[in-house]
Amino acid sequence: MTSFHDGECARESDGSHRAAQGPGRARRERFFDNYGADLINWDVMQLAQIERRSQMATLMSLVAARSGQLLVPGTLASDLGLPRPTVVRYVSLLEEVFLVKRIPAWSRNLSSRAVASAKVAMVDSGIAANLLGQSARRLPRPDGALGHLLEGFVAMEIARQLTWSATRAGLYHYRTKDGVEVDLILENRLGQVIAIEVKSSTTIRGEDFRGLSHVRDRIGDDFLAGYVLYLGEHALTFGDRLRALPLSALWTTPA
Repeated sequence: MTSFHDGECARESDGSHRAAQGPGRARRERFFDNYGADLINWDVMQLAQIERRSQMATLMSLVAARSGQLLVPGTLASDLGLPRPTVVRYVSLLEEVFLVKRIPAWSRNLSSRAVASAKVAMVDSGIAANLLGQSARRLPRPDGALGHLLEGFVAMEIARQLTWSATRAGLYHYRTKDGVEVDLILENRLGQVIAIEVKSSTTIRGEDFRGLSHVRDRIGDDFLAGYVLYLGEHALTFGDRLRALPLSALWTTPA
């Protein structure tokens, strides 16, 4: 199973890396504005004939606002005033140019996986934050988008690490009809699972492990570990195969 800290992490996308070199917020924002527009004008437009270019830009903002959440094409279609098949096609185009990634639902029943709703995440969290008008100062506020963007960021970082991991594993999310959820599920070819919750807080509560405990109890020995990644500084144990880890565990070996 993939490790958060086994080897060097893949580099950030070109957008985030180049923007990070800029001297100020205004320059970063201009970069992301131009970068997003160029992606639509060149990459996406070269893949297919887009009837409504302005709606594609709006769709990117709507997807950014839903990063880390369920992808519901019907809702997007209603918000955009476009037919559902058109929205499905546009999202597929955004996926083809690596702007967004779909995270399928996890189930031991392969048929259920095929019909359940996927989550969506923006591949570049810098672009997502800019589309939502989120600055580093605004993100942590109650009206900020830190929670969803952080989940999307973690999902994409793990997806990058899976590309070089010696262990092949699929990346999924989990949600039951009763509302039990786990942000991310990693399952290897042996059916062994690591479950991950992402919390944009500096403290952890027992209830944060509800979904992880559910999956552990459901699959037994195939459950390798459940982690809550949070913004605190300490690694903590919360029962059988359950731990809270600082977000930095994505790149470093925890103490």
